[in-house]
Amino acid sequence: MVFIWIMRGVHDELAGLDLNLVLALDALLAERHVTRAAARLGVSQSAASHALARLRELLGDPLLVRGPRGAMQPTPRALILAPRVGRALAELATALRPPEAFVPAQARRTFHLGAGDYAELVLLPRLAARLASAAPGIDLFIRAVPDDIPSAIAQGDVDAVIAPARPRDVAGPGTYQRLLFEETFVCAVRAGHPAARRRLTLERYCSLDHLLIAPRGTYGGFVDSALAALRMQRRVALAVPHFLIVPHVVASTDLIVTIASRIAAAFRESHQLATLRPPPALGLSGFPMHLIWHERAHGDDAQRWLREQIVAVAGKA
Repeated sequence: MVFIWIMRGVHDELAGLDLNLVLALDALLAERHVTRAAARLGVSQSAASHALARLRELLGDPLLVRGPRGAMQPTPRALILAPRVGRALAELATALRPPEAFVPAQARRTFHLGAGDYAELVLLPRLAARLASAAPGIDLFIRAVPDDIPSAIAQGDVDAVIAPARPRDVAGPGTYQRLLFEETFVCAVRAGHPAARRRLTLERYCSLDHLLIAPRGTYGGFVDSALAALRMQRRVALAVPHFLIVPHVVASTDLIVTIASRIAAAFRESHQLATLRPPPALGLSGFPMHLIWHERAHGDDAQRWLREQIVAVAGKA
């Protein structure tokens, strides 16, 4: 609130002021000579004289007066104004300069990414290793995927989001997305499971006890919807809210899980899992993973570089 009041006060004080007069004031006070000030400003002598007259009227002070031998001498008010105006213009010039080029190896910056545990497992290890090598001063802060992605990226709560893009996630103005890869589904069981010895038919699939990943804590999912359309159902013997425990449970039980292929691949050897193709009748089409960001970050060199790194590691996922 204080900042807003200060900004309004500045705007009120400067309203109606020709800011070109500030440049003229700086040149006149620095040169103390109308002709030289005109040359510095790139205007005619009459224009510089006119600017001085306007400044005298505006500030209620002669600013420069004739001294001995005709030399222009600054008034006490002018002596106070000169360094202040010079500093103000230097600050303004600095503020308006183009930002320095982003150099990854020298940069120190924190990026905030929205990602679920799937994206973390599939992409984060390679991304963290890549950043540690190319930009050791860059920090990553991973947040849960926001419920309202367009608002979160527009407000800068996160710099980008890695998730399957729903229509409402990219419907907002200024929202960009890029496809990272297409994911498919597999079924995973422990090595040595009887189901791993032969092709998985729909009937055999439904006869097994299933492990369900239910992030929102509700029963059912895309598999159950597909089965319902076929007038069939499965028994979900265990439901968990995240991926972390899944390979441990599957490796030590006879449960079967239908899971993203990259998740299964990550644990296949370490947990001695076997993977099978889901029954074709289920028609599981998989899902796309997208990188989503907002126009506010689109042209920023550092943000663009980070997105390039994400795309690069996604190509190897």
